[in-house]
Amino acid sequence: REPGSVLDSLLDAMAQEPARLDANAHRLLAELDPAQALALLPEWERMCGLPDTCTQGAETISQRRDAVVLKLTARGAQTPAYFAELATLLANAPCTIREYRPFRVGMSAVGDSLYNGDWPHTFTVQAPAEPIWTFCVGHSAVGETLRTWGNEQLECGIRKEKPAHTIVTFTYGAE
Repeated sequence: REPGSVLDSLLDAMAQEPARLDANAHRLLAELDPAQALALLPEWERMCGLPDTCTQGAETISQRRDAVVLKLTARGAQTPAYFAELATLLANAPCTIREYRPFRVGMSAVGDSLYNGDWPHTFTVQAPAEPIWTFCVGHSAVGETLRTWGNEQLECGIRKEKPAHTIVTFTYGAE
């Protein structure tokens, strides 16, 4: 029972492997949540059919996790609120949606814009100048870039989810 004795050293050596297996089991429990997955992230991506055409540029662990979580939790809708929420998730920054309604006598006022033709079926996603993905300890991995910029995932994701009869435009920066 003395520290450093032969029996103490033997028991310590025999306890190393069960302790390692127990720690791996606890890490595996965390892998059940795709937002925390690291070792099972490729399996989560395979299950969700990722990478797809819109997530080809997802390079960081955080972006890949976000794509899996978005794929699993997306509920789908055709409302401006849904597209604003989707754009905010894809751009990693607050986005808004602007809709256009046609000029109608009795409903519109003098000076209102004359949106006719395809404009009633058009909406605009107003996003910040550049969505920026920043390296985050605990969510990113060694070798990833500290920051990445780009809007391709935002535009592809919105175009993929929009109703077929609508037209979407994008604006970046201040209105």
